[in-house]
Order: sequence, then C-alpha cells, then structure tokens
Amino acid sequence: MSPLAKIVVFKGKNIRKTICENEWWFSVVDVIEALAESPNPNDYWYRMKVRVKTEDDFQLSTLCRQLKLESADGKKYATDCANVEGMFRIIQSVPSPKAEPFKRWLAKVGYERVQEIEDPELGTKRTRALYQAKGYPDSWIEKRMRGIAIREELTNEWRNRGIEEDRDFSILTAEISKAAFGMTPSEYKKYKGIKQQNLRDHMTDLELVFSMLGEASTTEIARNRDSQGFDENRDSARKGGNIAGSARRQLEIESGKPVSTKQNYLDMDQNKTDLLER
Repeated sequence: MSPLAKIVVFKGKNIRKTICENEWWFSVVDVIEALAESPNPNDYWYRMKVRVKTEDDFQLSTLCRQLKLESADGKKYATDCANVEGMFRIIQSVPSPKAEPFKRWLAKVGYERVQEIEDPELGTKRTRALYQAKGYPDSWIEKRMRGIAIREELTNEWRNRGIEEDRDFSILTAEISKAAFGMTPSEYKKYKGIKQQNLRDHMTDLELVFSMLGEASTTEIARNRDSQGFDENRDSARKGGNIAGSARRQLEIESGKPVSTKQNYLDMDQNKTDLLER
C-alpha cells in the first residue's frame, strides 16, 4: 500500500481514502455517514450487510478490504474500504437522495487517480492548488512541496531497507523529529495546539526547512551506511535528526530566536481538506 493517505470532502462530510494497488479505496463507514446521516454508521453498515445478505444473498463484505486509516484519536485502525467499483455497489443499498450526486463525485475522484498514475505531475499540481486555495503563500508552498518529495524519497528508502509496518515508520519519524526539534510529532502537535490536523501544514518556513534537513540527512546516511532493518535505520534516523538539531540550535544562538514556534495556520478555513503527511 502506498504511504499516501488523504481526506476528501463530500457535502461537508470528511471521507477518508487511501491508495492500494494504484487505485483509491474509500472508508465505507465514512461514505455511509455522509449518505445516510446515521448517528452510528458502524451499526448501520452492520445492519445493511445483514439485510443485503438476506434479501439478495450477496455479501457486501466481499467488496471490501481491511486497510489501515487514521481515526479521530490519531491512531490507525483496520477499516472496511472499497474501491470505486465496489463503492458503487454498496451505495445502491443506501436509500438517500445524495446517492446520485455522490456517484458523480466518486467517479470524478476515481478518474483523477487514473490521470495521476498516467501523469504523476498532475497530483503535484492538484496538491499545490489545494494549498493555494487555503491561502498559503507561494514561498511556503514551495517549501512544503519540496518537503513532500523529500519525505517520499525517505519512506521509499525505508521500504527498500526492510521497513514495512506503519508503526515502524511512525517510530523512525519520531526519532528524526525528537533529534531535530526536541519533540516527537505528537508532542509537537500539542505544542502548537493542534489535534487532527497535519502537523507540517501548520509549520513555519523555518520549521519546514529543518524537517527537510533531518529527513534528507537520514536518507543520505541510510544509503551510505547501507542501513538494513529497523535497528540500523533507527540509528540512521537519530543521526539524521541530530544534524538538523545541531543546525537548528546554532541558528537559534546566532539569531536569538527559537525555530520551533506555536505559530500555525489554524486561522485558515478548517472545513477545507487537510492534506495528510506523505
């Protein structure tokens, strides 16, 4: 599964999606919540599966895969997900006036992924456009886009070196952040006063720069040392983070100002899509 994971919005409702085998897979309970407006979408989904099995002798669960998606508590859980084709079949069983506009929306979202596979630059353009729509300055967007590319390069390197579990990616990322800023990502979020939002979408220019330095340094060290497995890559992550941490502390001494700041972009419209960390 790709490390890309995003939230898209349909009629004001967040719908989690992720990429598996080069296609979008959507959270079934999120779709049900958006269409059926049920206070308990998990229960609605369970009862719907029972009803369809009884009436049509068809198992809706055969259309789904259990993929890990981030929940409201910030942790990732195995979640019933369906691709565009499977989701079309599922929403046939949801009596809702929103079903038809959702089908059109779903087809468009799925088609955009096909376009991005054929031309990866389109995905970059769409990401840039989203940040512009949210009001970020161009100078910040340039750093954020470069940071996304550096992060992607690092995670690909980790995969090639035996890192597979989401938990291990999180631990290695935390090692870099702790060494670079003195805070893990979860601690950094608390420091900035944000909860479910993407941490890097709320970083200042300098914070983004030192995040990039830590991750680029980690990639270079892992390659040159041919780090293999979790323990060796954890050591490389600490060393890469320390390089960024040393540079950050030197700048703070010379400038007389801390790099890490509680400044963020919470004043921006949070109803718009927050992009998830790649």
